[in-house]
Amino acid sequence: MLFRWLAYPFLAVLAASLIGVLLIVFAALIIIPTLPSLEILTDYRPKIPLRIYSAEGLLIGEFGEERRNFIEIDETPTYLKQAILAAEDDRFYQHGGVDYIGVLRAAYSNFTGGGALQGASTITMQVARNFFLTKEKTLTRKFSEALLAFKIEHSLSKDKILELYINQIYLGQRSYGFSAAAQTYFGKSLDDINLAEAAMLAGLPKGPSRFNPVVNPKRAKIRQRYVLKRMHELNLISSEKLAMAEKQPIAIHRQVRNFAMPAEYVVEMARQVIYQRFGEEAYTRGIKVFTTVTKSDQEAAYEALRKGALEYDNRHGYRGPEAFIELPRNDTNLKKNLEESLQPFNDSNDIHIAVVLSASSNSVKAYHKGGEVIQMSGDGLKFAKRFLTDDPKVSNKRIRPGALIRIQKNEKNVWQIVQLPQVEAALVAIDPMDGMVRALVGGFDFNLNQFNHVTQAWRQAGSSFKPFIYSASLEKGFTPATIINDAPLFFNAAQTGNKSWEPKNFDGKFSGPIRMRVALAQSKNLASIRILQAIGPRYAQDYITRFGFDSNRHPPFLPMALGAGSVTPMQMAVGYAAFANGGFRIYPYFIDRIEDDQGRILDHARPMVAGKNAKQVIDPRNAFLMTSMMQDVIQRGTATSAKRLGRNDIAGKTGTTSNFIDAWFCGFQKDLVTITWAGFDEPRTLGRNETGGRVTLPIWINYMEKALKNIPVATYAPPKGITVARINPGTGLREQGGAISEYFFHEQLPPEADLPVEEFGSIEELWNQSF
Repeated sequence: MLFRWLAYPFLAVLAASLIGVLLIVFAALIIIPTLPSLEILTDYRPKIPLRIYSAEGLLIGEFGEERRNFIEIDETPTYLKQAILAAEDDRFYQHGGVDYIGVLRAAYSNFTGGGALQGASTITMQVARNFFLTKEKTLTRKFSEALLAFKIEHSLSKDKILELYINQIYLGQRSYGFSAAAQTYFGKSLDDINLAEAAMLAGLPKGPSRFNPVVNPKRAKIRQRYVLKRMHELNLISSEKLAMAEKQPIAIHRQVRNFAMPAEYVVEMARQVIYQRFGEEAYTRGIKVFTTVTKSDQEAAYEALRKGALEYDNRHGYRGPEAFIELPRNDTNLKKNLEESLQPFNDSNDIHIAVVLSASSNSVKAYHKGGEVIQMSGDGLKFAKRFLTDDPKVSNKRIRPGALIRIQKNEKNVWQIVQLPQVEAALVAIDPMDGMVRALVGGFDFNLNQFNHVTQAWRQAGSSFKPFIYSASLEKGFTPATIINDAPLFFNAAQTGNKSWEPKNFDGKFSGPIRMRVALAQSKNLASIRILQAIGPRYAQDYITRFGFDSNRHPPFLPMALGAGSVTPMQMAVGYAAFANGGFRIYPYFIDRIEDDQGRILDHARPMVAGKNAKQVIDPRNAFLMTSMMQDVIQRGTATSAKRLGRNDIAGKTGTTSNFIDAWFCGFQKDLVTITWAGFDEPRTLGRNETGGRVTLPIWINYMEKALKNIPVATYAPPKGITVARINPGTGLREQGGAISEYFFHEQLPPEADLPVEEFGSIEELWNQSF
C-alpha cells in the first residue's frame, strides 16, 4: 500500500515531465521551420560607415549611423577575449549553444531572489538575438533564441561565432563592436588598449547605457572590477595583475570622434561624390576614400584663414554679445541650467561660447561651456572695452550678467573676449602640374556655414583677373615693354549700351605712358582697359576659356579687364596653374582613390599631367612672361609684403572689386598655386581700403610660409624662343645703352631706338606699330 501511495506522485511527476517534453518537442517542430536562414551570418557584411582619409591615411571624416570597425578573431587581443568570456559566457567553448549549467544557476538565482527569468544567455544566444530576434523578455522569444543557438552552433565554428559577437554587439555611443568602442571611449585602436580598458569594454554588453564610462563612470568602474574579479576567479589573470588593473586610471575619451585635422569642406565634397555614385549604400559598405590633402598643408591653410578673418574682424570692432539669457535666481542647479542654456551654441575650434556671471568696467566672470568659470581683466577685456562702459550708443548690448560672449586664449595663454567674424574667406592650394588639391578651406567654420566658398561662391575677381587679359594681349603681339597710356577714359551711354562710365585707378592718379610690365605690377585699371580695347573684348572672352573660365560669365565688354565677370576660387586656381606649369590646362582633383572594406581599389585618380597628357593651352613663352611680370607684382608692385617670405620664386596678383566687396590674392610658386578670397555672403563692402593686399594677401603669406618651408627656391629658365634685349624704359624700344633688360618672344622684338619717333606722330602710334 505504502509503495502504491508513493508511486502515484512519482508517476504524476513523470507524466507531467513527459507532457512537458512532448510540448517542447511539439513547439520545436512548429518553430524550427520558421527560423530564419543563417545566410546573414555565413555571409556576414556588417554596416561599416563611409570613412574619409587624408593623403597620409589619417581619418578626417566619417558618415554612417553605426560606428563600426570590423576585426577578425585572430586580431583580437587575448585579454579582451578572456574578459568577454569571463563577463558573458565562461563556458562558451564547452557548451553547444545553450549552457544548461548556466540555466540551472540562473534559475536558482532567480528563485532565491524572487525575480523574473533572466540571465543564462550564452554568447551564441546573444548572437541569435542581435541578428534575428527582438529583445522582449518572453518565453517564446527565449525558446526561439535557444533553437537558433543550436542551429548556429551546428553551422559555424566557435571562433566564428565569437568573431560575430565581437563585431556586432552594441556598446553605446553609436558604437557597434569592440573595435569601434575602443576608439569611441578611449580614442585608441583595439591593439592599444590595456587590461583595465579591456575589462571596462567587456562590461558594456550587460547594459551599454548603465555602464557607459562617459555617462556613468562610477557604474562603469564597478562593472569593470566585477569583470576583473571573474577573470581572476577563472585563473585568467594573477592577483598582481588584478590589483594593478583595478588601480590603473583610465582616461575617458569624452568626444564622440576626433579627426586628424580640420578638413570638413573636403570631407563633405568627398561624401557628395560617393553618395552620388553609391546612394544610401555609401554609408554602410565600409567604403574608404583617400583624399589628396595633407595634414601639414591643411592645418596651415586652416590656421592662416582663421587668423586672417579674425584680424580683419578685429579692425572693425566688437559688435556686442551674441545673445542674452536669464540667469537662474538660485544656485541649486546653476551648472545644469547654464549648460542647458549654452546647448544651442557651438564652440568654433578654440573660440568658445560662455555666459557672463558678473561684469564691471575692469572685470568679467564667465561660465565656459563644460563647467569652467573664467575671470578676465586687463588686456582680456580690451577688444570689448566699449561694451563695459556707460556709452549710451551700446547700452542695449552692454556686457552684463546673462550675456553670451565668445572667449579665446591669446598667445600668452590668457583668456580674452573675442567674437565670431561675419566675414567669410576661402583658400585652395593645388599642385599646378596635375591639379592635385593639397589644401582646401571653404569658409571660417564648416559647422557655422557649410557653403563651400572655394567651389560654390561665384564672385567678381577684380584685378586678380588682369593676368588673363594681359596673357591674351601677348598672343596679339604685345610685349612686357609695350607702352600703354595710363590716362583718363570716359565712355558715354552710347558706347557702353547702358550708362556712362568713367573708370579710375585705385589711387585716383594717372601715370601716363608706362610699360605693360609696370601697369600689371601697379594694377593700373586704365592701362588694362586700353589693352582690352586693343585686342577686342570678344577675342578676350574666347581666349579665357583656355584657362577653364565660362565665357557666358564674362560678357565681352570693357569691364572684363577689371575682373567684372564671375569666377570661383577653384577656377582661379586652375587658371593660375597654367602660368605656373608652362601653359597646360589641368583639372583639379581631391580624391586619390576609393577602396572597399577589404582594401580593394574601386576607382583611382587619372590626372591630366602638364607635359604628359594635359593639353597645351598657351605658349610656354607666354606663361614664362606672365610669371615674370607677376613676380614684379611681389617685388615692386601691389604685393610687396610677400617679400617677407624671402623668396624670389613667387608670383601673383592682388584683386579688389568695386567698393571693396571682394578681396583676392592669387599667387604661386613653381610647385604650388594658392588662391585666397574674402568677402561677405550677402555682398557688401569690406570697408575703405580693405583691399586684397590687406585682407587676403596676409592669409596667402601665412599659408605659403609653412607650405614652402622645406621646398628649395625654384628657378624659371626662359623657354626656347625667348630673347633678352635691353630697352629704353621711356619708349619700350630696344637701345644699346638702355638701362633695362626685358624678355621678348623672338619674333616680337620691338624696333630699335634709332628709328625716328617723330615719324609715328605720337607714343600711342609708336605702340601700335610695335605689334
